[in-house]
Amino acid sequence: MRSLCLHTFLSLALFSVSLSSIGTQSSAEQAFPLNYELSKQCPPGFSLENDNECRLRSLYQLYSSTQGQGVGGTKTSLPQYRDGFSPQQIDLGRFLFFDSILSGDQTISCATCHDPRKSFTDGLARSIGADGQHGVRSAPTLWNSAFLTHLNWDASANSFEQQVQTPLFSRLEMNNTPENLITSLKNIPIYRVLFKQAFADGITLKNIYSSLAAFQASLISLNSRYDEYAHGNHSALNAEEIAGFNIFRSFVARCSECHTPPLFTNNQIAVIGVPQPENRPFDVGAELTFASRKLRGGFKVPTLRNISNTAPYMHQGNFSSLRDATEFYNKGRGHAAPKNNPLYLHWHINEPDLTSNEIDLLVTFMKTLEDEKFMPMIPKLLPSGLVPPN
Repeated sequence: MRSLCLHTFLSLALFSVSLSSIGTQSSAEQAFPLNYELSKQCPPGFSLENDNECRLRSLYQLYSSTQGQGVGGTKTSLPQYRDGFSPQQIDLGRFLFFDSILSGDQTISCATCHDPRKSFTDGLARSIGADGQHGVRSAPTLWNSAFLTHLNWDASANSFEQQVQTPLFSRLEMNNTPENLITSLKNIPIYRVLFKQAFADGITLKNIYSSLAAFQASLISLNSRYDEYAHGNHSALNAEEIAGFNIFRSFVARCSECHTPPLFTNNQIAVIGVPQPENRPFDVGAELTFASRKLRGGFKVPTLRNISNTAPYMHQGNFSSLRDATEFYNKGRGHAAPKNNPLYLHWHINEPDLTSNEIDLLVTFMKTLEDEKFMPMIPKLLPSGLVPPN
């Protein structure tokens, strides 16, 4: 256990050093260095193996049970996850993620809707894409998405590589085309060099998707105060926070039935009957993905990691505060579901009848899930010469 912690510290230090040449630039208008070499070190939380692959290292890998001591147990292990990308692929993906060259009109980057300063969300009920158009749903956080078996609110993508194509080529989001994307990147000499460092065959659509996948898979958040508590430091949480956790995993509140530790999601679809925003058509969600009437109005159970930083809540930003979102579950099964549109509500949704104080304790506990220690560095310069996000 001590060696894992030491490795994490060393990885963080090495990652900071590998990016120092960017971090010391004083102006985004300076030319990107033509002799730049992509990082040869893995991001913090990863170990560089002999095959030049970054492998995840976490104390949760010491646990063998997927359920631990009941659904709300602390000694639970991680599900399968994506890793094994090279440091160069991850670093290239980092540049691409922040570069608006990926959009059709070169004004929108992945970071526009997944801003690291907002826990990789954008703080909007519905994201804004090309030509100021509103998207259909809010931007979910990317923290710990390496552990997800399905991506997008409606679980319509089974891999990072599949998922990234939706925003890239949607007219409501980045509004690009595969042909224009390839041409734009090939016209930039430094990108031709960087892609060769990361992939033997240089710039291809497959390699663009893979590098973006590599970067997203590196966004790991498993070092909150809750995690210290789970790994045995019971002084990491105070009495109110522990009380909130006990309510969270109780059979009365049943929060952990769906928001299961350690990821605080069960990677499943749930129909919970959130209220439909006014003047918006009903969003059928996962019904369309799986062609199942029973999943009408169903969406992926989101992680609660860094939840206090990702308002507004639900797939269309229904609730502006974490307390309001929590109280929604306490108001009873189906109380906000559309009356003329029957839904198959998830069986875990009940009527816990929690007190106001118990709701406050739940919110207090969820705030202990904050952890952005492994936040990647936002580039000061981009290979395209475009200005990175402020």
